[in-house]
Amino acid sequence: MTPPRITIGGNAGRAYRRELAANLRRAAARLSPPLKSLSVAIVDDATMSRLHQKFLRQRGPTDVLTFELEYDLTGRVIDGEVIICLHEARRRVAGSGFALKYELLLYALHGMLHLCGFSDRTKSGFEAMHATEDRILTELGIGPVFHGPKSPAPPRRRRNLRRPISGAR
Repeated sequence: MTPPRITIGGNAGRAYRRELAANLRRAAARLSPPLKSLSVAIVDDATMSRLHQKFLRQRGPTDVLTFELEYDLTGRVIDGEVIICLHEARRRVAGSGFALKYELLLYALHGMLHLCGFSDRTKSGFEAMHATEDRILTELGIGPVFHGPKSPAPPRRRRNLRRPISGAR
């Protein structure tokens, strides 16, 4: 399968874009997703808060939002966008000694997995998705990020929303 075209943009995190794109390409090689194109935007709190309110009707920023943009004839997502919040990542790693660039990579990989059909809305799905993230990150030589020093509890059950796919941990 041809690897997806990955582009990184947004109004924040310019210093992280090149390495994030390289690591996402390496992760995609391990996943072989049906994606042809993946766009990642690194944004600030204000932008993420607006998007979170607009699409999920929830106040404040979240770590990641995922949008399915185009499908193939079998219904698989072939084009998607992942929006990640730089400031939320900073808050999550504050005081942990954990690298911000790997938290951002975790968010982007989380979104990519949503686009590949993973869901974290059930306990078993949550566990499988985050185990897959940590497996891929370990294969990349980074090690487990989600189950690293600041692991959160599974999220409360949310309403079933079709788009966007919320990747909030």
